[in-house]
Amino acid sequence: MAFGWIDEQAELRRRAGLVRTLRPRPARSPLLDLAGNDYLGLAHHPEVTDGAARAARTWGGGSTGSRLVTGTTELHTELERELAGFCGFEAALVFSSGYAANLAAVTALAPHGSLIVSDAGNHASLIDGCRLARGTTQVVAHAEPEAVRKALAAHTGTAIAVSDTVFSVDGDAAPLAALAAACREHGAGLVVDDAHGLGVLGAGGRGAPHAAGLAGADDVVATVTLSKSLGSQGGAVLGPARVVDHLVNAARTFIFDTGLAPAAAGAALAALRLLRREPQRAERARAVADELYTRLTTAGLEAVRPDAAVVSVRAPSAEDAVRWAAECRAAGLAVGCFRPPSVPDGISRLRLTARADLTGQQIDRAVRVIGETRP
Repeated sequence: MAFGWIDEQAELRRRAGLVRTLRPRPARSPLLDLAGNDYLGLAHHPEVTDGAARAARTWGGGSTGSRLVTGTTELHTELERELAGFCGFEAALVFSSGYAANLAAVTALAPHGSLIVSDAGNHASLIDGCRLARGTTQVVAHAEPEAVRKALAAHTGTAIAVSDTVFSVDGDAAPLAALAAACREHGAGLVVDDAHGLGVLGAGGRGAPHAAGLAGADDVVATVTLSKSLGSQGGAVLGPARVVDHLVNAARTFIFDTGLAPAAAGAALAALRLLRREPQRAERARAVADELYTRLTTAGLEAVRPDAAVVSVRAPSAEDAVRWAAECRAAGLAVGCFRPPSVPDGISRLRLTARADLTGQQIDRAVRVIGETRP
């Protein structure tokens, strides 16, 4: 029977307790949200929602076509110019999602015969980019510049190293300066995904490459998402102008995808301008993460020290993680739950988002609920 194997797979997932379900939320949820990625608390900010509404009224509900046909508006180019300037890069190119931006950067910069050195902890979008690229991928140990150096030394020809700047599972940061040094020894490019760094790390939230002194370098390319700190949707690739020009001509997820909706571009631009005026939001997000980590570990829980705004709390098992997250939700707290197959190391955990707009009372409540529901 066609697709009969799907029933078998569904039963295996059910037995393993790994069934995923969609849970539609209301516009204003009664839950305290430590699960989403709204790091700066801007998704509902009046300036951001007004930016989205104005853009929709001006440019329409959709971009009407691919970026190379009718999908590029003046708003898109304005966002690209300001995003590049804020993060310290020469140029930027906006995509319909951060996922599409990562696929574009990796596939277009790793032609046939090239080597891609990929960190073992990279996000799925980078992994999929490696799978689709014509180059050969070598996966190396997590956050190990020496492993990157050895892989590059064994290859002759074009090469790039690919890494998250802040890893989405445990919230630890990559050693960007050391990675860049390893790449430069062998004439390789460095491509980093700053989805969890933009708005949190660097001066005023300018991102991890800016903090590491790599922004604007001619051998460094960064990708970002507009859907986390900027409270909107979409993604972008930042880098030298010649790299961006190459993506316009060679990146399939740019050429063949409909352009980002104007409302999302307008919201992202408004959030970016707000962050320029209120750079303390980045510092506040980091402070909240540190406080959550300190208070949870003081209470006897095992957590990973956060380098940005992601706080990872270990659970004894996948079943315990799922049950723990459900009990938190029942107590009014939404938290993320990472378990196999999302995490290949088999260590299940709760994933907490530290937001700049969390009050002291909300932090107290979150710590109390997590502690009271612990397995």
